[in-house]
Amino acid sequence: MNDTNVSSSSRLSRRRALALGGGALLSGIAGCLGETNASAGDDGPTAVASFFSFYDFARKIADGTAIQIENLVPVGMHGHGWQPNAQVTRDIIEADAFIHVGAGFQPWADRAIQTLEDDNVDTQLINAREGVELVDLAASLDREEEGVGDEQGKDPHFWLDPHRARTSVDNITEGLVELAPDEEDALRENARAYKGERLAQIDADYQAIFEAADRQVVQLAAHNAFQYIGVRYGVEMRPLVTNLAASGDVAPEDMRRAQETIREHDINYIANGVFEARRPAVQLMEETDVEAYFPVTPYAGVKEEWVAENWGYEEIAYNINMPTFEVVLGNESPEEVGPDGWAAEWRNFQ
Repeated sequence: MNDTNVSSSSRLSRRRALALGGGALLSGIAGCLGETNASAGDDGPTAVASFFSFYDFARKIADGTAIQIENLVPVGMHGHGWQPNAQVTRDIIEADAFIHVGAGFQPWADRAIQTLEDDNVDTQLINAREGVELVDLAASLDREEEGVGDEQGKDPHFWLDPHRARTSVDNITEGLVELAPDEEDALRENARAYKGERLAQIDADYQAIFEAADRQVVQLAAHNAFQYIGVRYGVEMRPLVTNLAASGDVAPEDMRRAQETIREHDINYIANGVFEARRPAVQLMEETDVEAYFPVTPYAGVKEEWVAENWGYEEIAYNINMPTFEVVLGNESPEEVGPDGWAAEWRNFQ
């Protein structure tokens, strides 16, 4: 859905904005422009996304239509904390729509949106977070940490809960219908099927994993991005890095707390973020009885091999997060979960 009420007659066209070049329009988010990746030459409209999860939802919704969906975050980069170059600015301006995560999570996207609105550029804005009920941050978190923003004291990682993710699918669908009304029937049917079949099944399968577990505590050698999993399925997620930034430092007290959790709950395996540092997990292995760490990801980025396999939210859930939760909860041994060779590939991954 469009976040602005500016009439189309008063807005500055994207092509005109690009023609103006490095003036006030671009100064808030970039300095110079390069080649664009936007599909300006395609027959259908283009929507660019600021975050992988919502790119994936959008491409599922737009499947079989003329709408082009593009992910702005490069392969191998974490979607939160990444700082784009000037090319991304041009891609947003050149696109017909910009799918974003709402205020306060990606500062670069906030600056881009402010600039578009200030200069009346006619790129449509689609807020994937609109109407989503956010949960409070854990009391131990730094309220000033980047990522809280306009939702002061709230955790922005709602898409990890497949149930809440349904609302973002609705938001993206409405935005794409506005963008391409001739495709409305196909867009709504795709969204209905994705929510009712894919996201509902992911939700049910997560539920089964956590209901089967005797232990209700997961130790993560990762940043605080997984609280919504805990809220949805009644498990305590204990991050090692207690702020919201994937690049956050591990404080000595955080390390001590993790060591106490591991001893108290007799934890043999922990989870580590795919796009995060390995050293904290290795330290926990050296200083506790932890035998190995396995991967988790908040769907914030993708590896090259995942792109080659066309993995999205669903494939990452089943191939990365679910097997790891089975292992760290003690439901299954590493050799019993995931596709063939999963344990060998992901045990203490580098």
